[in-house]
Amino acid sequence: MNNEIKPWTELSRRVEFEKFGRAMEKVGFKLPDGSVHDVYIKREGPAAGVVALTADKKVIITRQYRPGPKEILYDVPGGKINEGEDHHKVAVRELLEETGYRGDFQYIGPCYYEAYSTYIMYCYVATNCQKVAEIQEIADDFSENEKGFVQDIEVKLISVDEFRQILRSGMSTNVELGYMGLDYLGLL
Repeated sequence: MNNEIKPWTELSRRVEFEKFGRAMEKVGFKLPDGSVHDVYIKREGPAAGVVALTADKKVIITRQYRPGPKEILYDVPGGKINEGEDHHKVAVRELLEETGYRGDFQYIGPCYYEAYSTYIMYCYVATNCQKVAEIQEIADDFSENEKGFVQDIEVKLISVDEFRQILRSGMSTNVELGYMGLDYLGLL
């Protein structure tokens, strides 16, 4: 039995639906065994996110309503990378926009979210974070679309133990990034 894994050959690609920077594509593939299959791939992302800690090791998180799961969930700061943007600058911007904090950033690597999506998160940690602004002070610089979302963000400072509990509960949209950040910082 040959256990060598080989890539699939793409035969066709068609956008089935596209709106708000996301798309669903039907992609035909020829598998290594010669069979042909269609799969649906979500085209979305990329994004940058950050596990941020204050100098006294409090994790900076947000709570927001998330329409997909219809739940108020915890998030680490992050957001979409627009065409031509640098992921480091996006991580810095998102921490400031969503929380009012700035810190010392380190890139820790990429994270792919699921097998049938193009979504990639560029993951960062920020340490020694300090509050430099209130979100509403910064909101004047936001697009009209972003302003609506900022009004519904609750910023919390929690202990590393509380953050671990949130990650274990599954009530966060960024569990992978959370664990990657804690591991990088030696806090698992």
